[in-house]
This record gives sequence, structure tokens and C-alpha cells, in this order.
Amino acid sequence: MIGLTGKVIEVFSKIYSGGIHGIEGQIVSVEADSNNGLPGTCMVGYLSSEVREAQERARTAIRGSGFALPPKKTVINLSPASVRKAGTSYDLGIALAILASLGVDMSSFAENSVFIGELGLDGKIKAVRGVLPIVTAAKGAGFRRCYIPEENFAEGNSVEGMEIITPRTLKECIRFLHHPEEQKNTMEKLAAERKTSFVCGEEERKVDFSEVNGQLMLRRAAEIAAAGRHNLLIIGAAGTGKTMVAQRMPTILPPMEEAERIEISKIYSICGLLPPGKPLVSQRPFRSPHHTVSPQALAGGGSVPKPGELSLASGGVLFLDELPEFAPRAIEILRQPLEERSISISRLHGTYVFPANFILVAAMNPCPCGYYPDRGRCRCSRGQIQHYLGKISKPILERFDICAEGAPMAYQDFRREGGETSEAIRERVIKAWNRQRDRFVNTGIRSNGEMGIREIKQHCRLRPSEETFLEQIYTAKKLSGRSVHKILRVARTIADLADETYISKIHLAEAVSYRGLEDKYWGGGTA
Repeated sequence: MIGLTGKVIEVFSKIYSGGIHGIEGQIVSVEADSNNGLPGTCMVGYLSSEVREAQERARTAIRGSGFALPPKKTVINLSPASVRKAGTSYDLGIALAILASLGVDMSSFAENSVFIGELGLDGKIKAVRGVLPIVTAAKGAGFRRCYIPEENFAEGNSVEGMEIITPRTLKECIRFLHHPEEQKNTMEKLAAERKTSFVCGEEERKVDFSEVNGQLMLRRAAEIAAAGRHNLLIIGAAGTGKTMVAQRMPTILPPMEEAERIEISKIYSICGLLPPGKPLVSQRPFRSPHHTVSPQALAGGGSVPKPGELSLASGGVLFLDELPEFAPRAIEILRQPLEERSISISRLHGTYVFPANFILVAAMNPCPCGYYPDRGRCRCSRGQIQHYLGKISKPILERFDICAEGAPMAYQDFRREGGETSEAIRERVIKAWNRQRDRFVNTGIRSNGEMGIREIKQHCRLRPSEETFLEQIYTAKKLSGRSVHKILRVARTIADLADETYISKIHLAEAVSYRGLEDKYWGGGTA
């Protein structure tokens, strides 16, 4: 046992640790005061149950690491006390703060360091979730280094400009603090490993648009949706390729920029979904929750809210297959995120804002049996069809800029070789994204699908002949103002794909064609 006598006892200590608040890291100072009194430990600072339990894990880990705990009264405060703390990432900081308050020298290295990790009863430092946002927050707060679990090395080391130390045990962590030369050797080893551990490129996709035979309209609709970040609704019988097209949507989206990759990786880090050994997400997300998913799983939640499927799909595609089979509350919860590109969750101890900037792709059959309007095969009654289609409310239907139909294919189409590859389509999409980036620079808008009325008036101006053409369509189909705005947004994207400055009649006509299914299945043209 390593005794603590013979040293000047310092009854107050401060060690820095970190946790998660929403999707951002928060740096917390762990203050410990050990003094004479009734032996015991008291923790304060607006703590969840797992943080309160840390005092027992920390004390047992201290004894398991060979340190003697004298009979003292120890008070531990996690500051700021006004912010709720949850998770097990504070364990290591709490144990070090207790030891420092009992006289163990932490050296000056601890002053510029943040300590993150869960402790086992034997003193082993275990992996935790959310290391990436915590290390990012530590860098922003001016700290020089972070001590994190070895399993989280790749994740923490992806933050440029931070020294990352990965002690395996509590005892080893203290040894590193006492012997900086050992710490230096470890840092040099980690720096060498960094060259091979950091993954910044994209992985090879397992699917490709060349595998989709026929269905030219679906392929074209998917390209336009990807180019302008428009929400896409696909209607058609089973086996017409709806799911195949949706699954291949991420393959035609441009690569993620560094800032976007880090933001998405933060979400996956908090949820514990980062691939092993990979510090950052390398591909745009594709999330396809089952239709039995709860509203809370979609939106996120819990006593301490965590991101749900909407946030996990941010930057990529959220695919809802068999849309009418989802619970009505789950479908309706999409309304606000689709408009605001984020979702707010309020609790008594605060409001959490999670990103939800995704392309929504939904697929559905035209009736319960899937064969309507082919009355030769469809046996559904008019009431059954109306009830089935009625599960999709008008407000949700209005969130889709593009509606496309997957028609049954002829044998020749099915057997014909596939069309363009995803790479060829992606090149056109990237060019369209670049045009939009230049168009919306410094506006907070990134795509045509996000344009509001002001942006539509500015960037979707029509020449006299096109204005007359759109007016004729508006009158003939009895469209609403919202429908006209959707047509203009999609037409703007079609023009961008064609690398044209002005919206022409052919662009408007194609955009209008993606509104026809509302008339066919839901009736009326008042979308």
C-alpha cells in the first residue's frame, strides 16, 4: 500500500473533467475538499444517478490501485453546479481530485489537462461515449492535453492541436503525471500511430445506381432530390425498385466537408455508434428505421435527451419505407424538423437542440395490397384505399417537393443492363451543389430545397414566356401558392443540373410532372 503520511496535506484540490450536454462537450471542474470529520464522501453539483455512483467506483478504484484512504470527510463538487451532469466520463477526474485532496502530488501537468474515463473497481480506465465533442470543447477552452481511455484514442486524436494521453489504469495515469518523460514517449508513439489511425477518405460503397434497371423516372427524381436536397416521396407496387433507389441515394451525394464530418461524428460518438478504430464518420448517413419505431426514437429524448434517428440521419438520407405503416404520431413529428432542419427537446433542466438536416425519402404502396390503380389485380375497396392514403396527412404531404411513381417494368427493362453509375450522376450533383453554394454564400442556406419565399423571389425569377406558362398551369390545375413555390424550387434545381442560369419552360414542365401523383392518389391540386 502506498501511504499518504509524511506529506503536507492539501485539503482542497481541483481537477478538470468533461461530459456531454446535448451534442456538445462541457468542461467541468471537479473540486474536492478532505478534512477532519465524520468519515464519508458527499457529492454535489446537480448530478444524475450514474455520476453519484462514481464516488463508490472512484474510492474502490483508489484502493484497488494501492492507495490508502485515511478516515476523512470528503466533499466533491462538480462545477458549474447549474448544469446537469450525466454519464460515467467524470470517474477519472473524481478519483484524481480525491487523491489530490489527500496529498497526492498531481504536478503542474494536471493544470492544463482534462481527464476523461470510466473507472473499473480495479482501477482500469474504460471507454466512454462522447469523447470527440469533449476533446473539442477542451481545445476550445484552452486546455493543452486530454487523458482519455485507450479505446477512445482514435476518436480523441482526430482533434488537431491536442495532446492525447491514454493511460490504461488510474495508477498509470498518476505515474504519467509524476514522470513526464514517460508521457512524452507515449505521445510520440501515439503521434506515429496517428498517421494510420485517422481516416479522412470515403469507404467504397457496396451499392451503385448501375444496379437499378429501368425506372428512369425514379432515377431522375432521385438525382434532382439529391442535387437540391429536396424531400422525395416514391409511390409504387412492391418490387418496382423503390427501396433500391432510396438505398443508393447517399452514393450520389457529394463528399462531406471537414466541418460537416466532425459535426456528424459528434452525434455518432454520443450514441456510441462510431465504427471501431475510426475517429470520424467517413460516409454520409443512411438511416432506415423500421415502421414500428417510436416517436421518441425518431426525435430523440430521455431524461437526459440523446439524439434520435432524425439527428443520426443529419447530413445524409432518412428513409421511411412503408410510410403509412408508421404510427401517426411518429409521422407527424417530422413536421417541425423538416421545416427548421433541427429539433428542440425541452426538459425541466434545459432545452436541447439537435441537428436534423437530412433528405427525407419515403416509399409507400398505393393501397394496402399494393396494386391500385390496376383494378384487375387490386381487391381493395374504395374505403380501404382512402383510409390507407389518408394516413399521410396534408401537412406531411406538403413537405415533399418531389413525388415520383415506380411503375411496373416490362421484362425487357428488367433484364436490360443498368444505366449510369453513381459516380457519373454524382459529378452532376456536385456541380449543382457548387452553383448553390455560390448562390447562397453568407445566407445560412445551403440548397434550393431550403429556399423560403424571399429566396424564391430572388433566385427563381422567370422571363415573360415562362411566367405565362406557369400562370396557365396554376389556373388549369388550381394550384395553391405553396405548390407554386415547390415547383419553382425544383425547377431551379433542374436548371442547375443543366448548368443553366435561367429557368425555362422545359424545367418548369418537369417540375410540374412531379406534382401529378397528388392529383392521382389524393385528389385535387391544392398541395
